[in-house]
Amino acid sequence: MKTTSLKEQLNRYFMFAALIFSFLFASVNSNAQTAANAAQIKNVVLVHGAFADGSGWKALYEVLTKKGYHVTIVQNPLSSLEDDVAATNVVLDKQDGPTVLVGHSWGGAVITQAGNHPKVAALVYVAAFQPDNGESALQWIQSAPPAPENGVLAPDEKGIVYYDQAKYHAGFCADISKEEADFMYASQGAFYAKGFATPITKAAWRDKPAFAVVATNDKSIDPSIQRAMYKRSNTKVTEVKGSHVVFMSQPEAVAKVVIAATKK
Repeated sequence: MKTTSLKEQLNRYFMFAALIFSFLFASVNSNAQTAANAAQIKNVVLVHGAFADGSGWKALYEVLTKKGYHVTIVQNPLSSLEDDVAATNVVLDKQDGPTVLVGHSWGGAVITQAGNHPKVAALVYVAAFQPDNGESALQWIQSAPPAPENGVLAPDEKGIVYYDQAKYHAGFCADISKEEADFMYASQGAFYAKGFATPITKAAWRDKPAFAVVATNDKSIDPSIQRAMYKRSNTKVTEVKGSHVVFMSQPEAVAKVVIAATKK
């Protein structure tokens, strides 16, 4: 019977130890890389919708910045889909790495097109339109009858759409104070109807992870419309009890969805 020399035993021992060390190192390194990837997205860009401006994002901005995120707010000109996408791309160009792009209401159509920017890693729709290729926001808003509280008016002689002041609080932002609602109404941009009817040419959600908040008490975009869009696209949905401006009344809940998107 052949015996194993001490030298051979030591060689086998060291080879085995080296294999174990390599395995442990690879495992630790992989876990560290996974953790780094999960935390690497720190940039968030917020895109407002019609009948509002960027100031409405203040509460969500404060929640996210306190948690260490770098947040930038786009001021949409609201003059056309192309102009709003261009304004969003200007902001995205300035980001220093992967970015989560968030859109509210009409801003959902904007991020659907602008989300093709190479720095966009994920999309978040907050009570927002999510058209597909060849579709417009107008098609979707017409897919269900408007709520009695809805105050979207017909375009004026310049093709600009406004929200009825008498219905603004109840129809747009019922769960914030009247004082806040009055300020929002006073600060809304001039929204040109042609943007609403412009179709998407390349829907970014087809290629990038998408998350959404359904505002269950929304009187401006019926929740059934939101659910239908997001189900069609396999978007990860969170339902939050709130009005169309759920990001103002429930900023912590909306922030959780944005943060979940930063980890994809």
